[in-house]
Amino acid sequence: MSKKIVAVNAGPRKGCNTDTLISEAAGGAAAAGAEIIRFDLFRLEKYTGCISCFGCKKEQFKGHCVCKDGLTPVLDAIREADGLIIGSPNYLSEMTASFRALYERLIFQSLTYNLETPCVNQNVIPVLLIMTSNAPDTMYQGLLQNYRQTLSRFVGPTEVFVSGNTLQLKDYGKTDWQWTMFDPAAKQERHDTVFPQERRSVYEISAAMFKGD
Repeated sequence: MSKKIVAVNAGPRKGCNTDTLISEAAGGAAAAGAEIIRFDLFRLEKYTGCISCFGCKKEQFKGHCVCKDGLTPVLDAIREADGLIIGSPNYLSEMTASFRALYERLIFQSLTYNLETPCVNQNVIPVLLIMTSNAPDTMYQGLLQNYRQTLSRFVGPTEVFVSGNTLQLKDYGKTDWQWTMFDPAAKQERHDTVFPQERRSVYEISAAMFKGD
């Protein structure tokens, strides 16, 4: 029986950096024999982050978010999955609001506030967390360490992959926004030389993480 891997894109731009790396990671898992179940958070029905209703703390619902909206099928799929690929661009030194909404509900449903059994997640699975950013990848070590630790504790062992200094536009010179902070030629060169290597790397990491037994 093939493994079921959930791939979640928390970025809005189809065909751009985050979407591309998630697709590569999903391709690596598929090449290793996995079945891919994909969700694009910006294309789901309306949803919110955790509403602090504490329904998931009741005995009959423990480990299950009781809020029903566009994230419900995502949470249900992760609960039954053998692995999780999730990625987001970095907005203002954080993941997207869409990522945070899923992250809050994914983690909080398993957190108990009980010292003896702080986590009730019964389906421990490997996680590949991908982040892209137009800033250098060295800026986010603390942020990503926090995410890695929390996901490892409440979902499963987590690996992090970062692509920094990414290309945001196909042609910076055609805009009238005066983005003088960036060197368009350097951005393009990195996209042409480094980004293909990152695509291959995330493919191989995913294939190794989610290969069959």
